[in-house]
Amino acid sequence: MSISETAMAFFDACETGKGWDTCKAYCQEDAAFACQAGALADITTLEGYTGWTAGILTPIPDGHYELTSFSTDHERAVVTATAIFKGHQTGEGGPVPATGNAVSTNYAYVMEFDGDKIARMTKIWNDADALVQLGWA
Repeated sequence: MSISETAMAFFDACETGKGWDTCKAYCQEDAAFACQAGALADITTLEGYTGWTAGILTPIPDGHYELTSFSTDHERAVVTATAIFKGHQTGEGGPVPATGNAVSTNYAYVMEFDGDKIARMTKIWNDADALVQLGWA
């Protein structure tokens, strides 16, 4: 499997809430995670992040992504994906009772490979805007 295929399989599994049990097949065991968004400030591993993405689908059960860009930099072994996450907070489990509010939030994954597996991922995301849309902030 090429790094592009691995990255796409990881992205889809992560964004559809499959969790670490599925996502770990595409990652180094100790794969790192970074994001400068307050909602994700305490998460430092891809294992932790894939748990968070699975969990967000409880309060936002119709959550889904629309892929807007996908590219591979073979020289640097980096794959970048951009997408829009959309959904409505109709489920329980958020910081407030279900609001019914919609969210449409842009984000990017920068996946760095070591060999054929993801060693580190950076997520670029404006969480403050998403939280306001949902009525959580």
